[in-house]
Amino acid sequence: MDEITGQKLSIGQFAQVVGLSAYTLRYYENEGLVKPKRDEADRRYYDEMDVRWVRFLLHLKGTGMSIGQLKRYVELRAMGDETIPERLELLGEVKQKCLDEIAQVQENLAVLNHKMDWYAGKLDGQIPDDEDFERYLSQFR
Repeated sequence: MDEITGQKLSIGQFAQVVGLSAYTLRYYENEGLVKPKRDEADRRYYDEMDVRWVRFLLHLKGTGMSIGQLKRYVELRAMGDETIPERLELLGEVKQKCLDEIAQVQENLAVLNHKMDWYAGKLDGQIPDDEDFERYLSQFR
């Protein structure tokens, strides 16, 4: 962050720092997620706080949070600390959905690993030719 402290970043510079396209940043602006400042010539600029904010939004988005949920979070945040309970509830819902998705991915990975073990067992003769994958998999359920 030190490299941008005190700087006014153009949309192109800001896009590069946060890893988004200028098009995406304009979309986020139109959706009310980002509010750039304007210089005396009415050009957008961004600062260190904007970089931190967008990075936080990207973390939320990375959990599977929808644009609608992000917008709601931004609205609640703008209303002040009295909305902390609502923000906490929203984040809790997103967390639960994320945990459910992680559990599903872990289950899928386990089946993938069993399939790979089954193939390896077929190749090295540890699994009989007449044993199908469903039967092999049933021992792990």
